[in-house]
Amino acid sequence: MRSGGDREYATIDSVTSPQTGTRFKSGFACFIGRPNVGKSTLMNALVGSKVAITSSKPQTTRRTIRGIVHRPDAQLVIVDTPGLHKPRTLLGERLDSLVRSTLSEVDVIGFCVPANEQVGPGDRFIAAELAQVKRTPVVAMVTKTDLASRQQVAEQLLKVSRLGEWADVVPCSAESGFQLDVVGDVLVGRLPEGMPLYPEGELTDEPEQVLVAELIREAALEGVRDELPHSIAVVVEEMAPREGRDDLVDVHAWLYVERPSQKGIVIGPKGARLKDVGTRARRQIEALLGSKVYLDLRIKVAKDWQRDPKQLRRLGFD
Repeated sequence: MRSGGDREYATIDSVTSPQTGTRFKSGFACFIGRPNVGKSTLMNALVGSKVAITSSKPQTTRRTIRGIVHRPDAQLVIVDTPGLHKPRTLLGERLDSLVRSTLSEVDVIGFCVPANEQVGPGDRFIAAELAQVKRTPVVAMVTKTDLASRQQVAEQLLKVSRLGEWADVVPCSAESGFQLDVVGDVLVGRLPEGMPLYPEGELTDEPEQVLVAELIREAALEGVRDELPHSIAVVVEEMAPREGRDDLVDVHAWLYVERPSQKGIVIGPKGARLKDVGTRARRQIEALLGSKVYLDLRIKVAKDWQRDPKQLRRLGFD
């Protein structure tokens, strides 16, 4: 059996792609890196659709999100992981554990280091962790080349090459599209032969309710103070078509923060900020669902939820 998170697939004899005449490949890749190095943006670009939220705030990704790349010669399932870092809370410990367990379940690992930032202790820490992964090839990817000069990119490639023994080193940019095809080819080249794991056209296996919650959190992250993003969690309590209205979906969601003062920040003066969050989230949700949406968004304080095992379970961080 081959594992895909909570799914399992029977191993099937490989087939020849009718489009390319080559053996079809399928398998899993995961992206790893310190927080805010562009892992989610790169996955979205390769998939060709938004399946993971993005933000300038670090530690945006809090769960493994699978995005599916369909090609004539292969099906590549990319697992986007939270940024690996030194945890300060129980939530952080669980996220790091999630990343490490993912490394052992994939066929190839993509190690992301941005071209426009100095290689630092976080990158060296992850490189040392990857050195312990003996059986899985690691491709180092120098991301965000659109934000760096040619000289910076060349210097970063050299520095990243010296961090470890990599199967390949590839510069790329999710924003400009630079070498995305090369990234895809390199990752697919490390996959085993096999049948497709997901139906044609399926871009992620995340439930719609989870994707909706993530889109609300993405909208809530914009413009908040640096210390607040880690304290925000979103749970969709109910989502269903309105009775008698096929063109309208009702979404009822709770936005959780850790302290009463944070609740005031999210609401904003006279509720203006929360209204803006709802407006921006609703547009994204309507694009996802292909339907008009009524979004009922409310805020609740869950004191120190990042450190409380019971509350972590209730908020979906088992």
